[in-house]
Amino acid sequence: MKYANAFAITAFSMILVSCSQDEVAAPRSAEAIFENAMAKFEDESYQEAYEEFRLLSLQYPGSAFSDDAQFLMGECKYKREEYILAAYEYEVLVRTNPTSDFVPNARFMRAMCFYQSSRVSFLDQENTGKAIDEFQAFIEYHPTDPRVSEAEQHISEMNAKLAKKEYENGGIYMKMEYYRAAGIYFDLILEKYHDSPYAEPAMFRKAEALYNRKRYREAGETLNRFLERFPESALVGDARALLADVEKAMAETNASAQKATSDSNKITNP
Repeated sequence: MKYANAFAITAFSMILVSCSQDEVAAPRSAEAIFENAMAKFEDESYQEAYEEFRLLSLQYPGSAFSDDAQFLMGECKYKREEYILAAYEYEVLVRTNPTSDFVPNARFMRAMCFYQSSRVSFLDQENTGKAIDEFQAFIEYHPTDPRVSEAEQHISEMNAKLAKKEYENGGIYMKMEYYRAAGIYFDLILEKYHDSPYAEPAMFRKAEALYNRKRYREAGETLNRFLERFPESALVGDARALLADVEKAMAETNASAQKATSDSNKITNP
């Protein structure tokens, strides 16, 4: 009887273990995983939601939920402000499922990742450049998307940040009296960021740099262009004052040249 009871207990335990193993081993459907992931996402448990979406993408790569899951993996990382990781997840969707309805959103959000990662102007601007490239790609691929105007605004904002960095670099060289180097930065702004808010002061500072290099004719031409292009600028008074100094310096230079020529002629022809 004792052995019979022991056998019965052992058999019952095995049945329980077997049932337990069956429950653990039973895979959840793609829909069940997706619903659980969405519940966690809506509850703002973004890391847990990410793990569920990732599980779905691994177990059911060809399911009807796969592109949803991939896009939402990017959203989870974006919500956690893990922008570079989010950018990667959005890129995976664009690269592996280019016909997905989520592609426009993924392209825009990838650009937003680099936009959010852009640093202040005096620091490295690699992500600023990437944000501009990604927004431009978004506009090129989806020209009728209602977010195009927002993308264009972000491009203008990022270009202004890059222009500010170049302007600050030019200002540093002006203080160091390396006027030629300063002029290179101001020229870069006028060529590449001519529609940014820094084009106006850059043109004036370029004229200052030329004046300090005694390139009076070029300084005068630059100042005249400045006054023509920015007649309402707060720097108009300074530009006119500098132009007067340029004209005076040119007159003195011409007078000195004429005197030198005259003295030379007297020596040659006494």
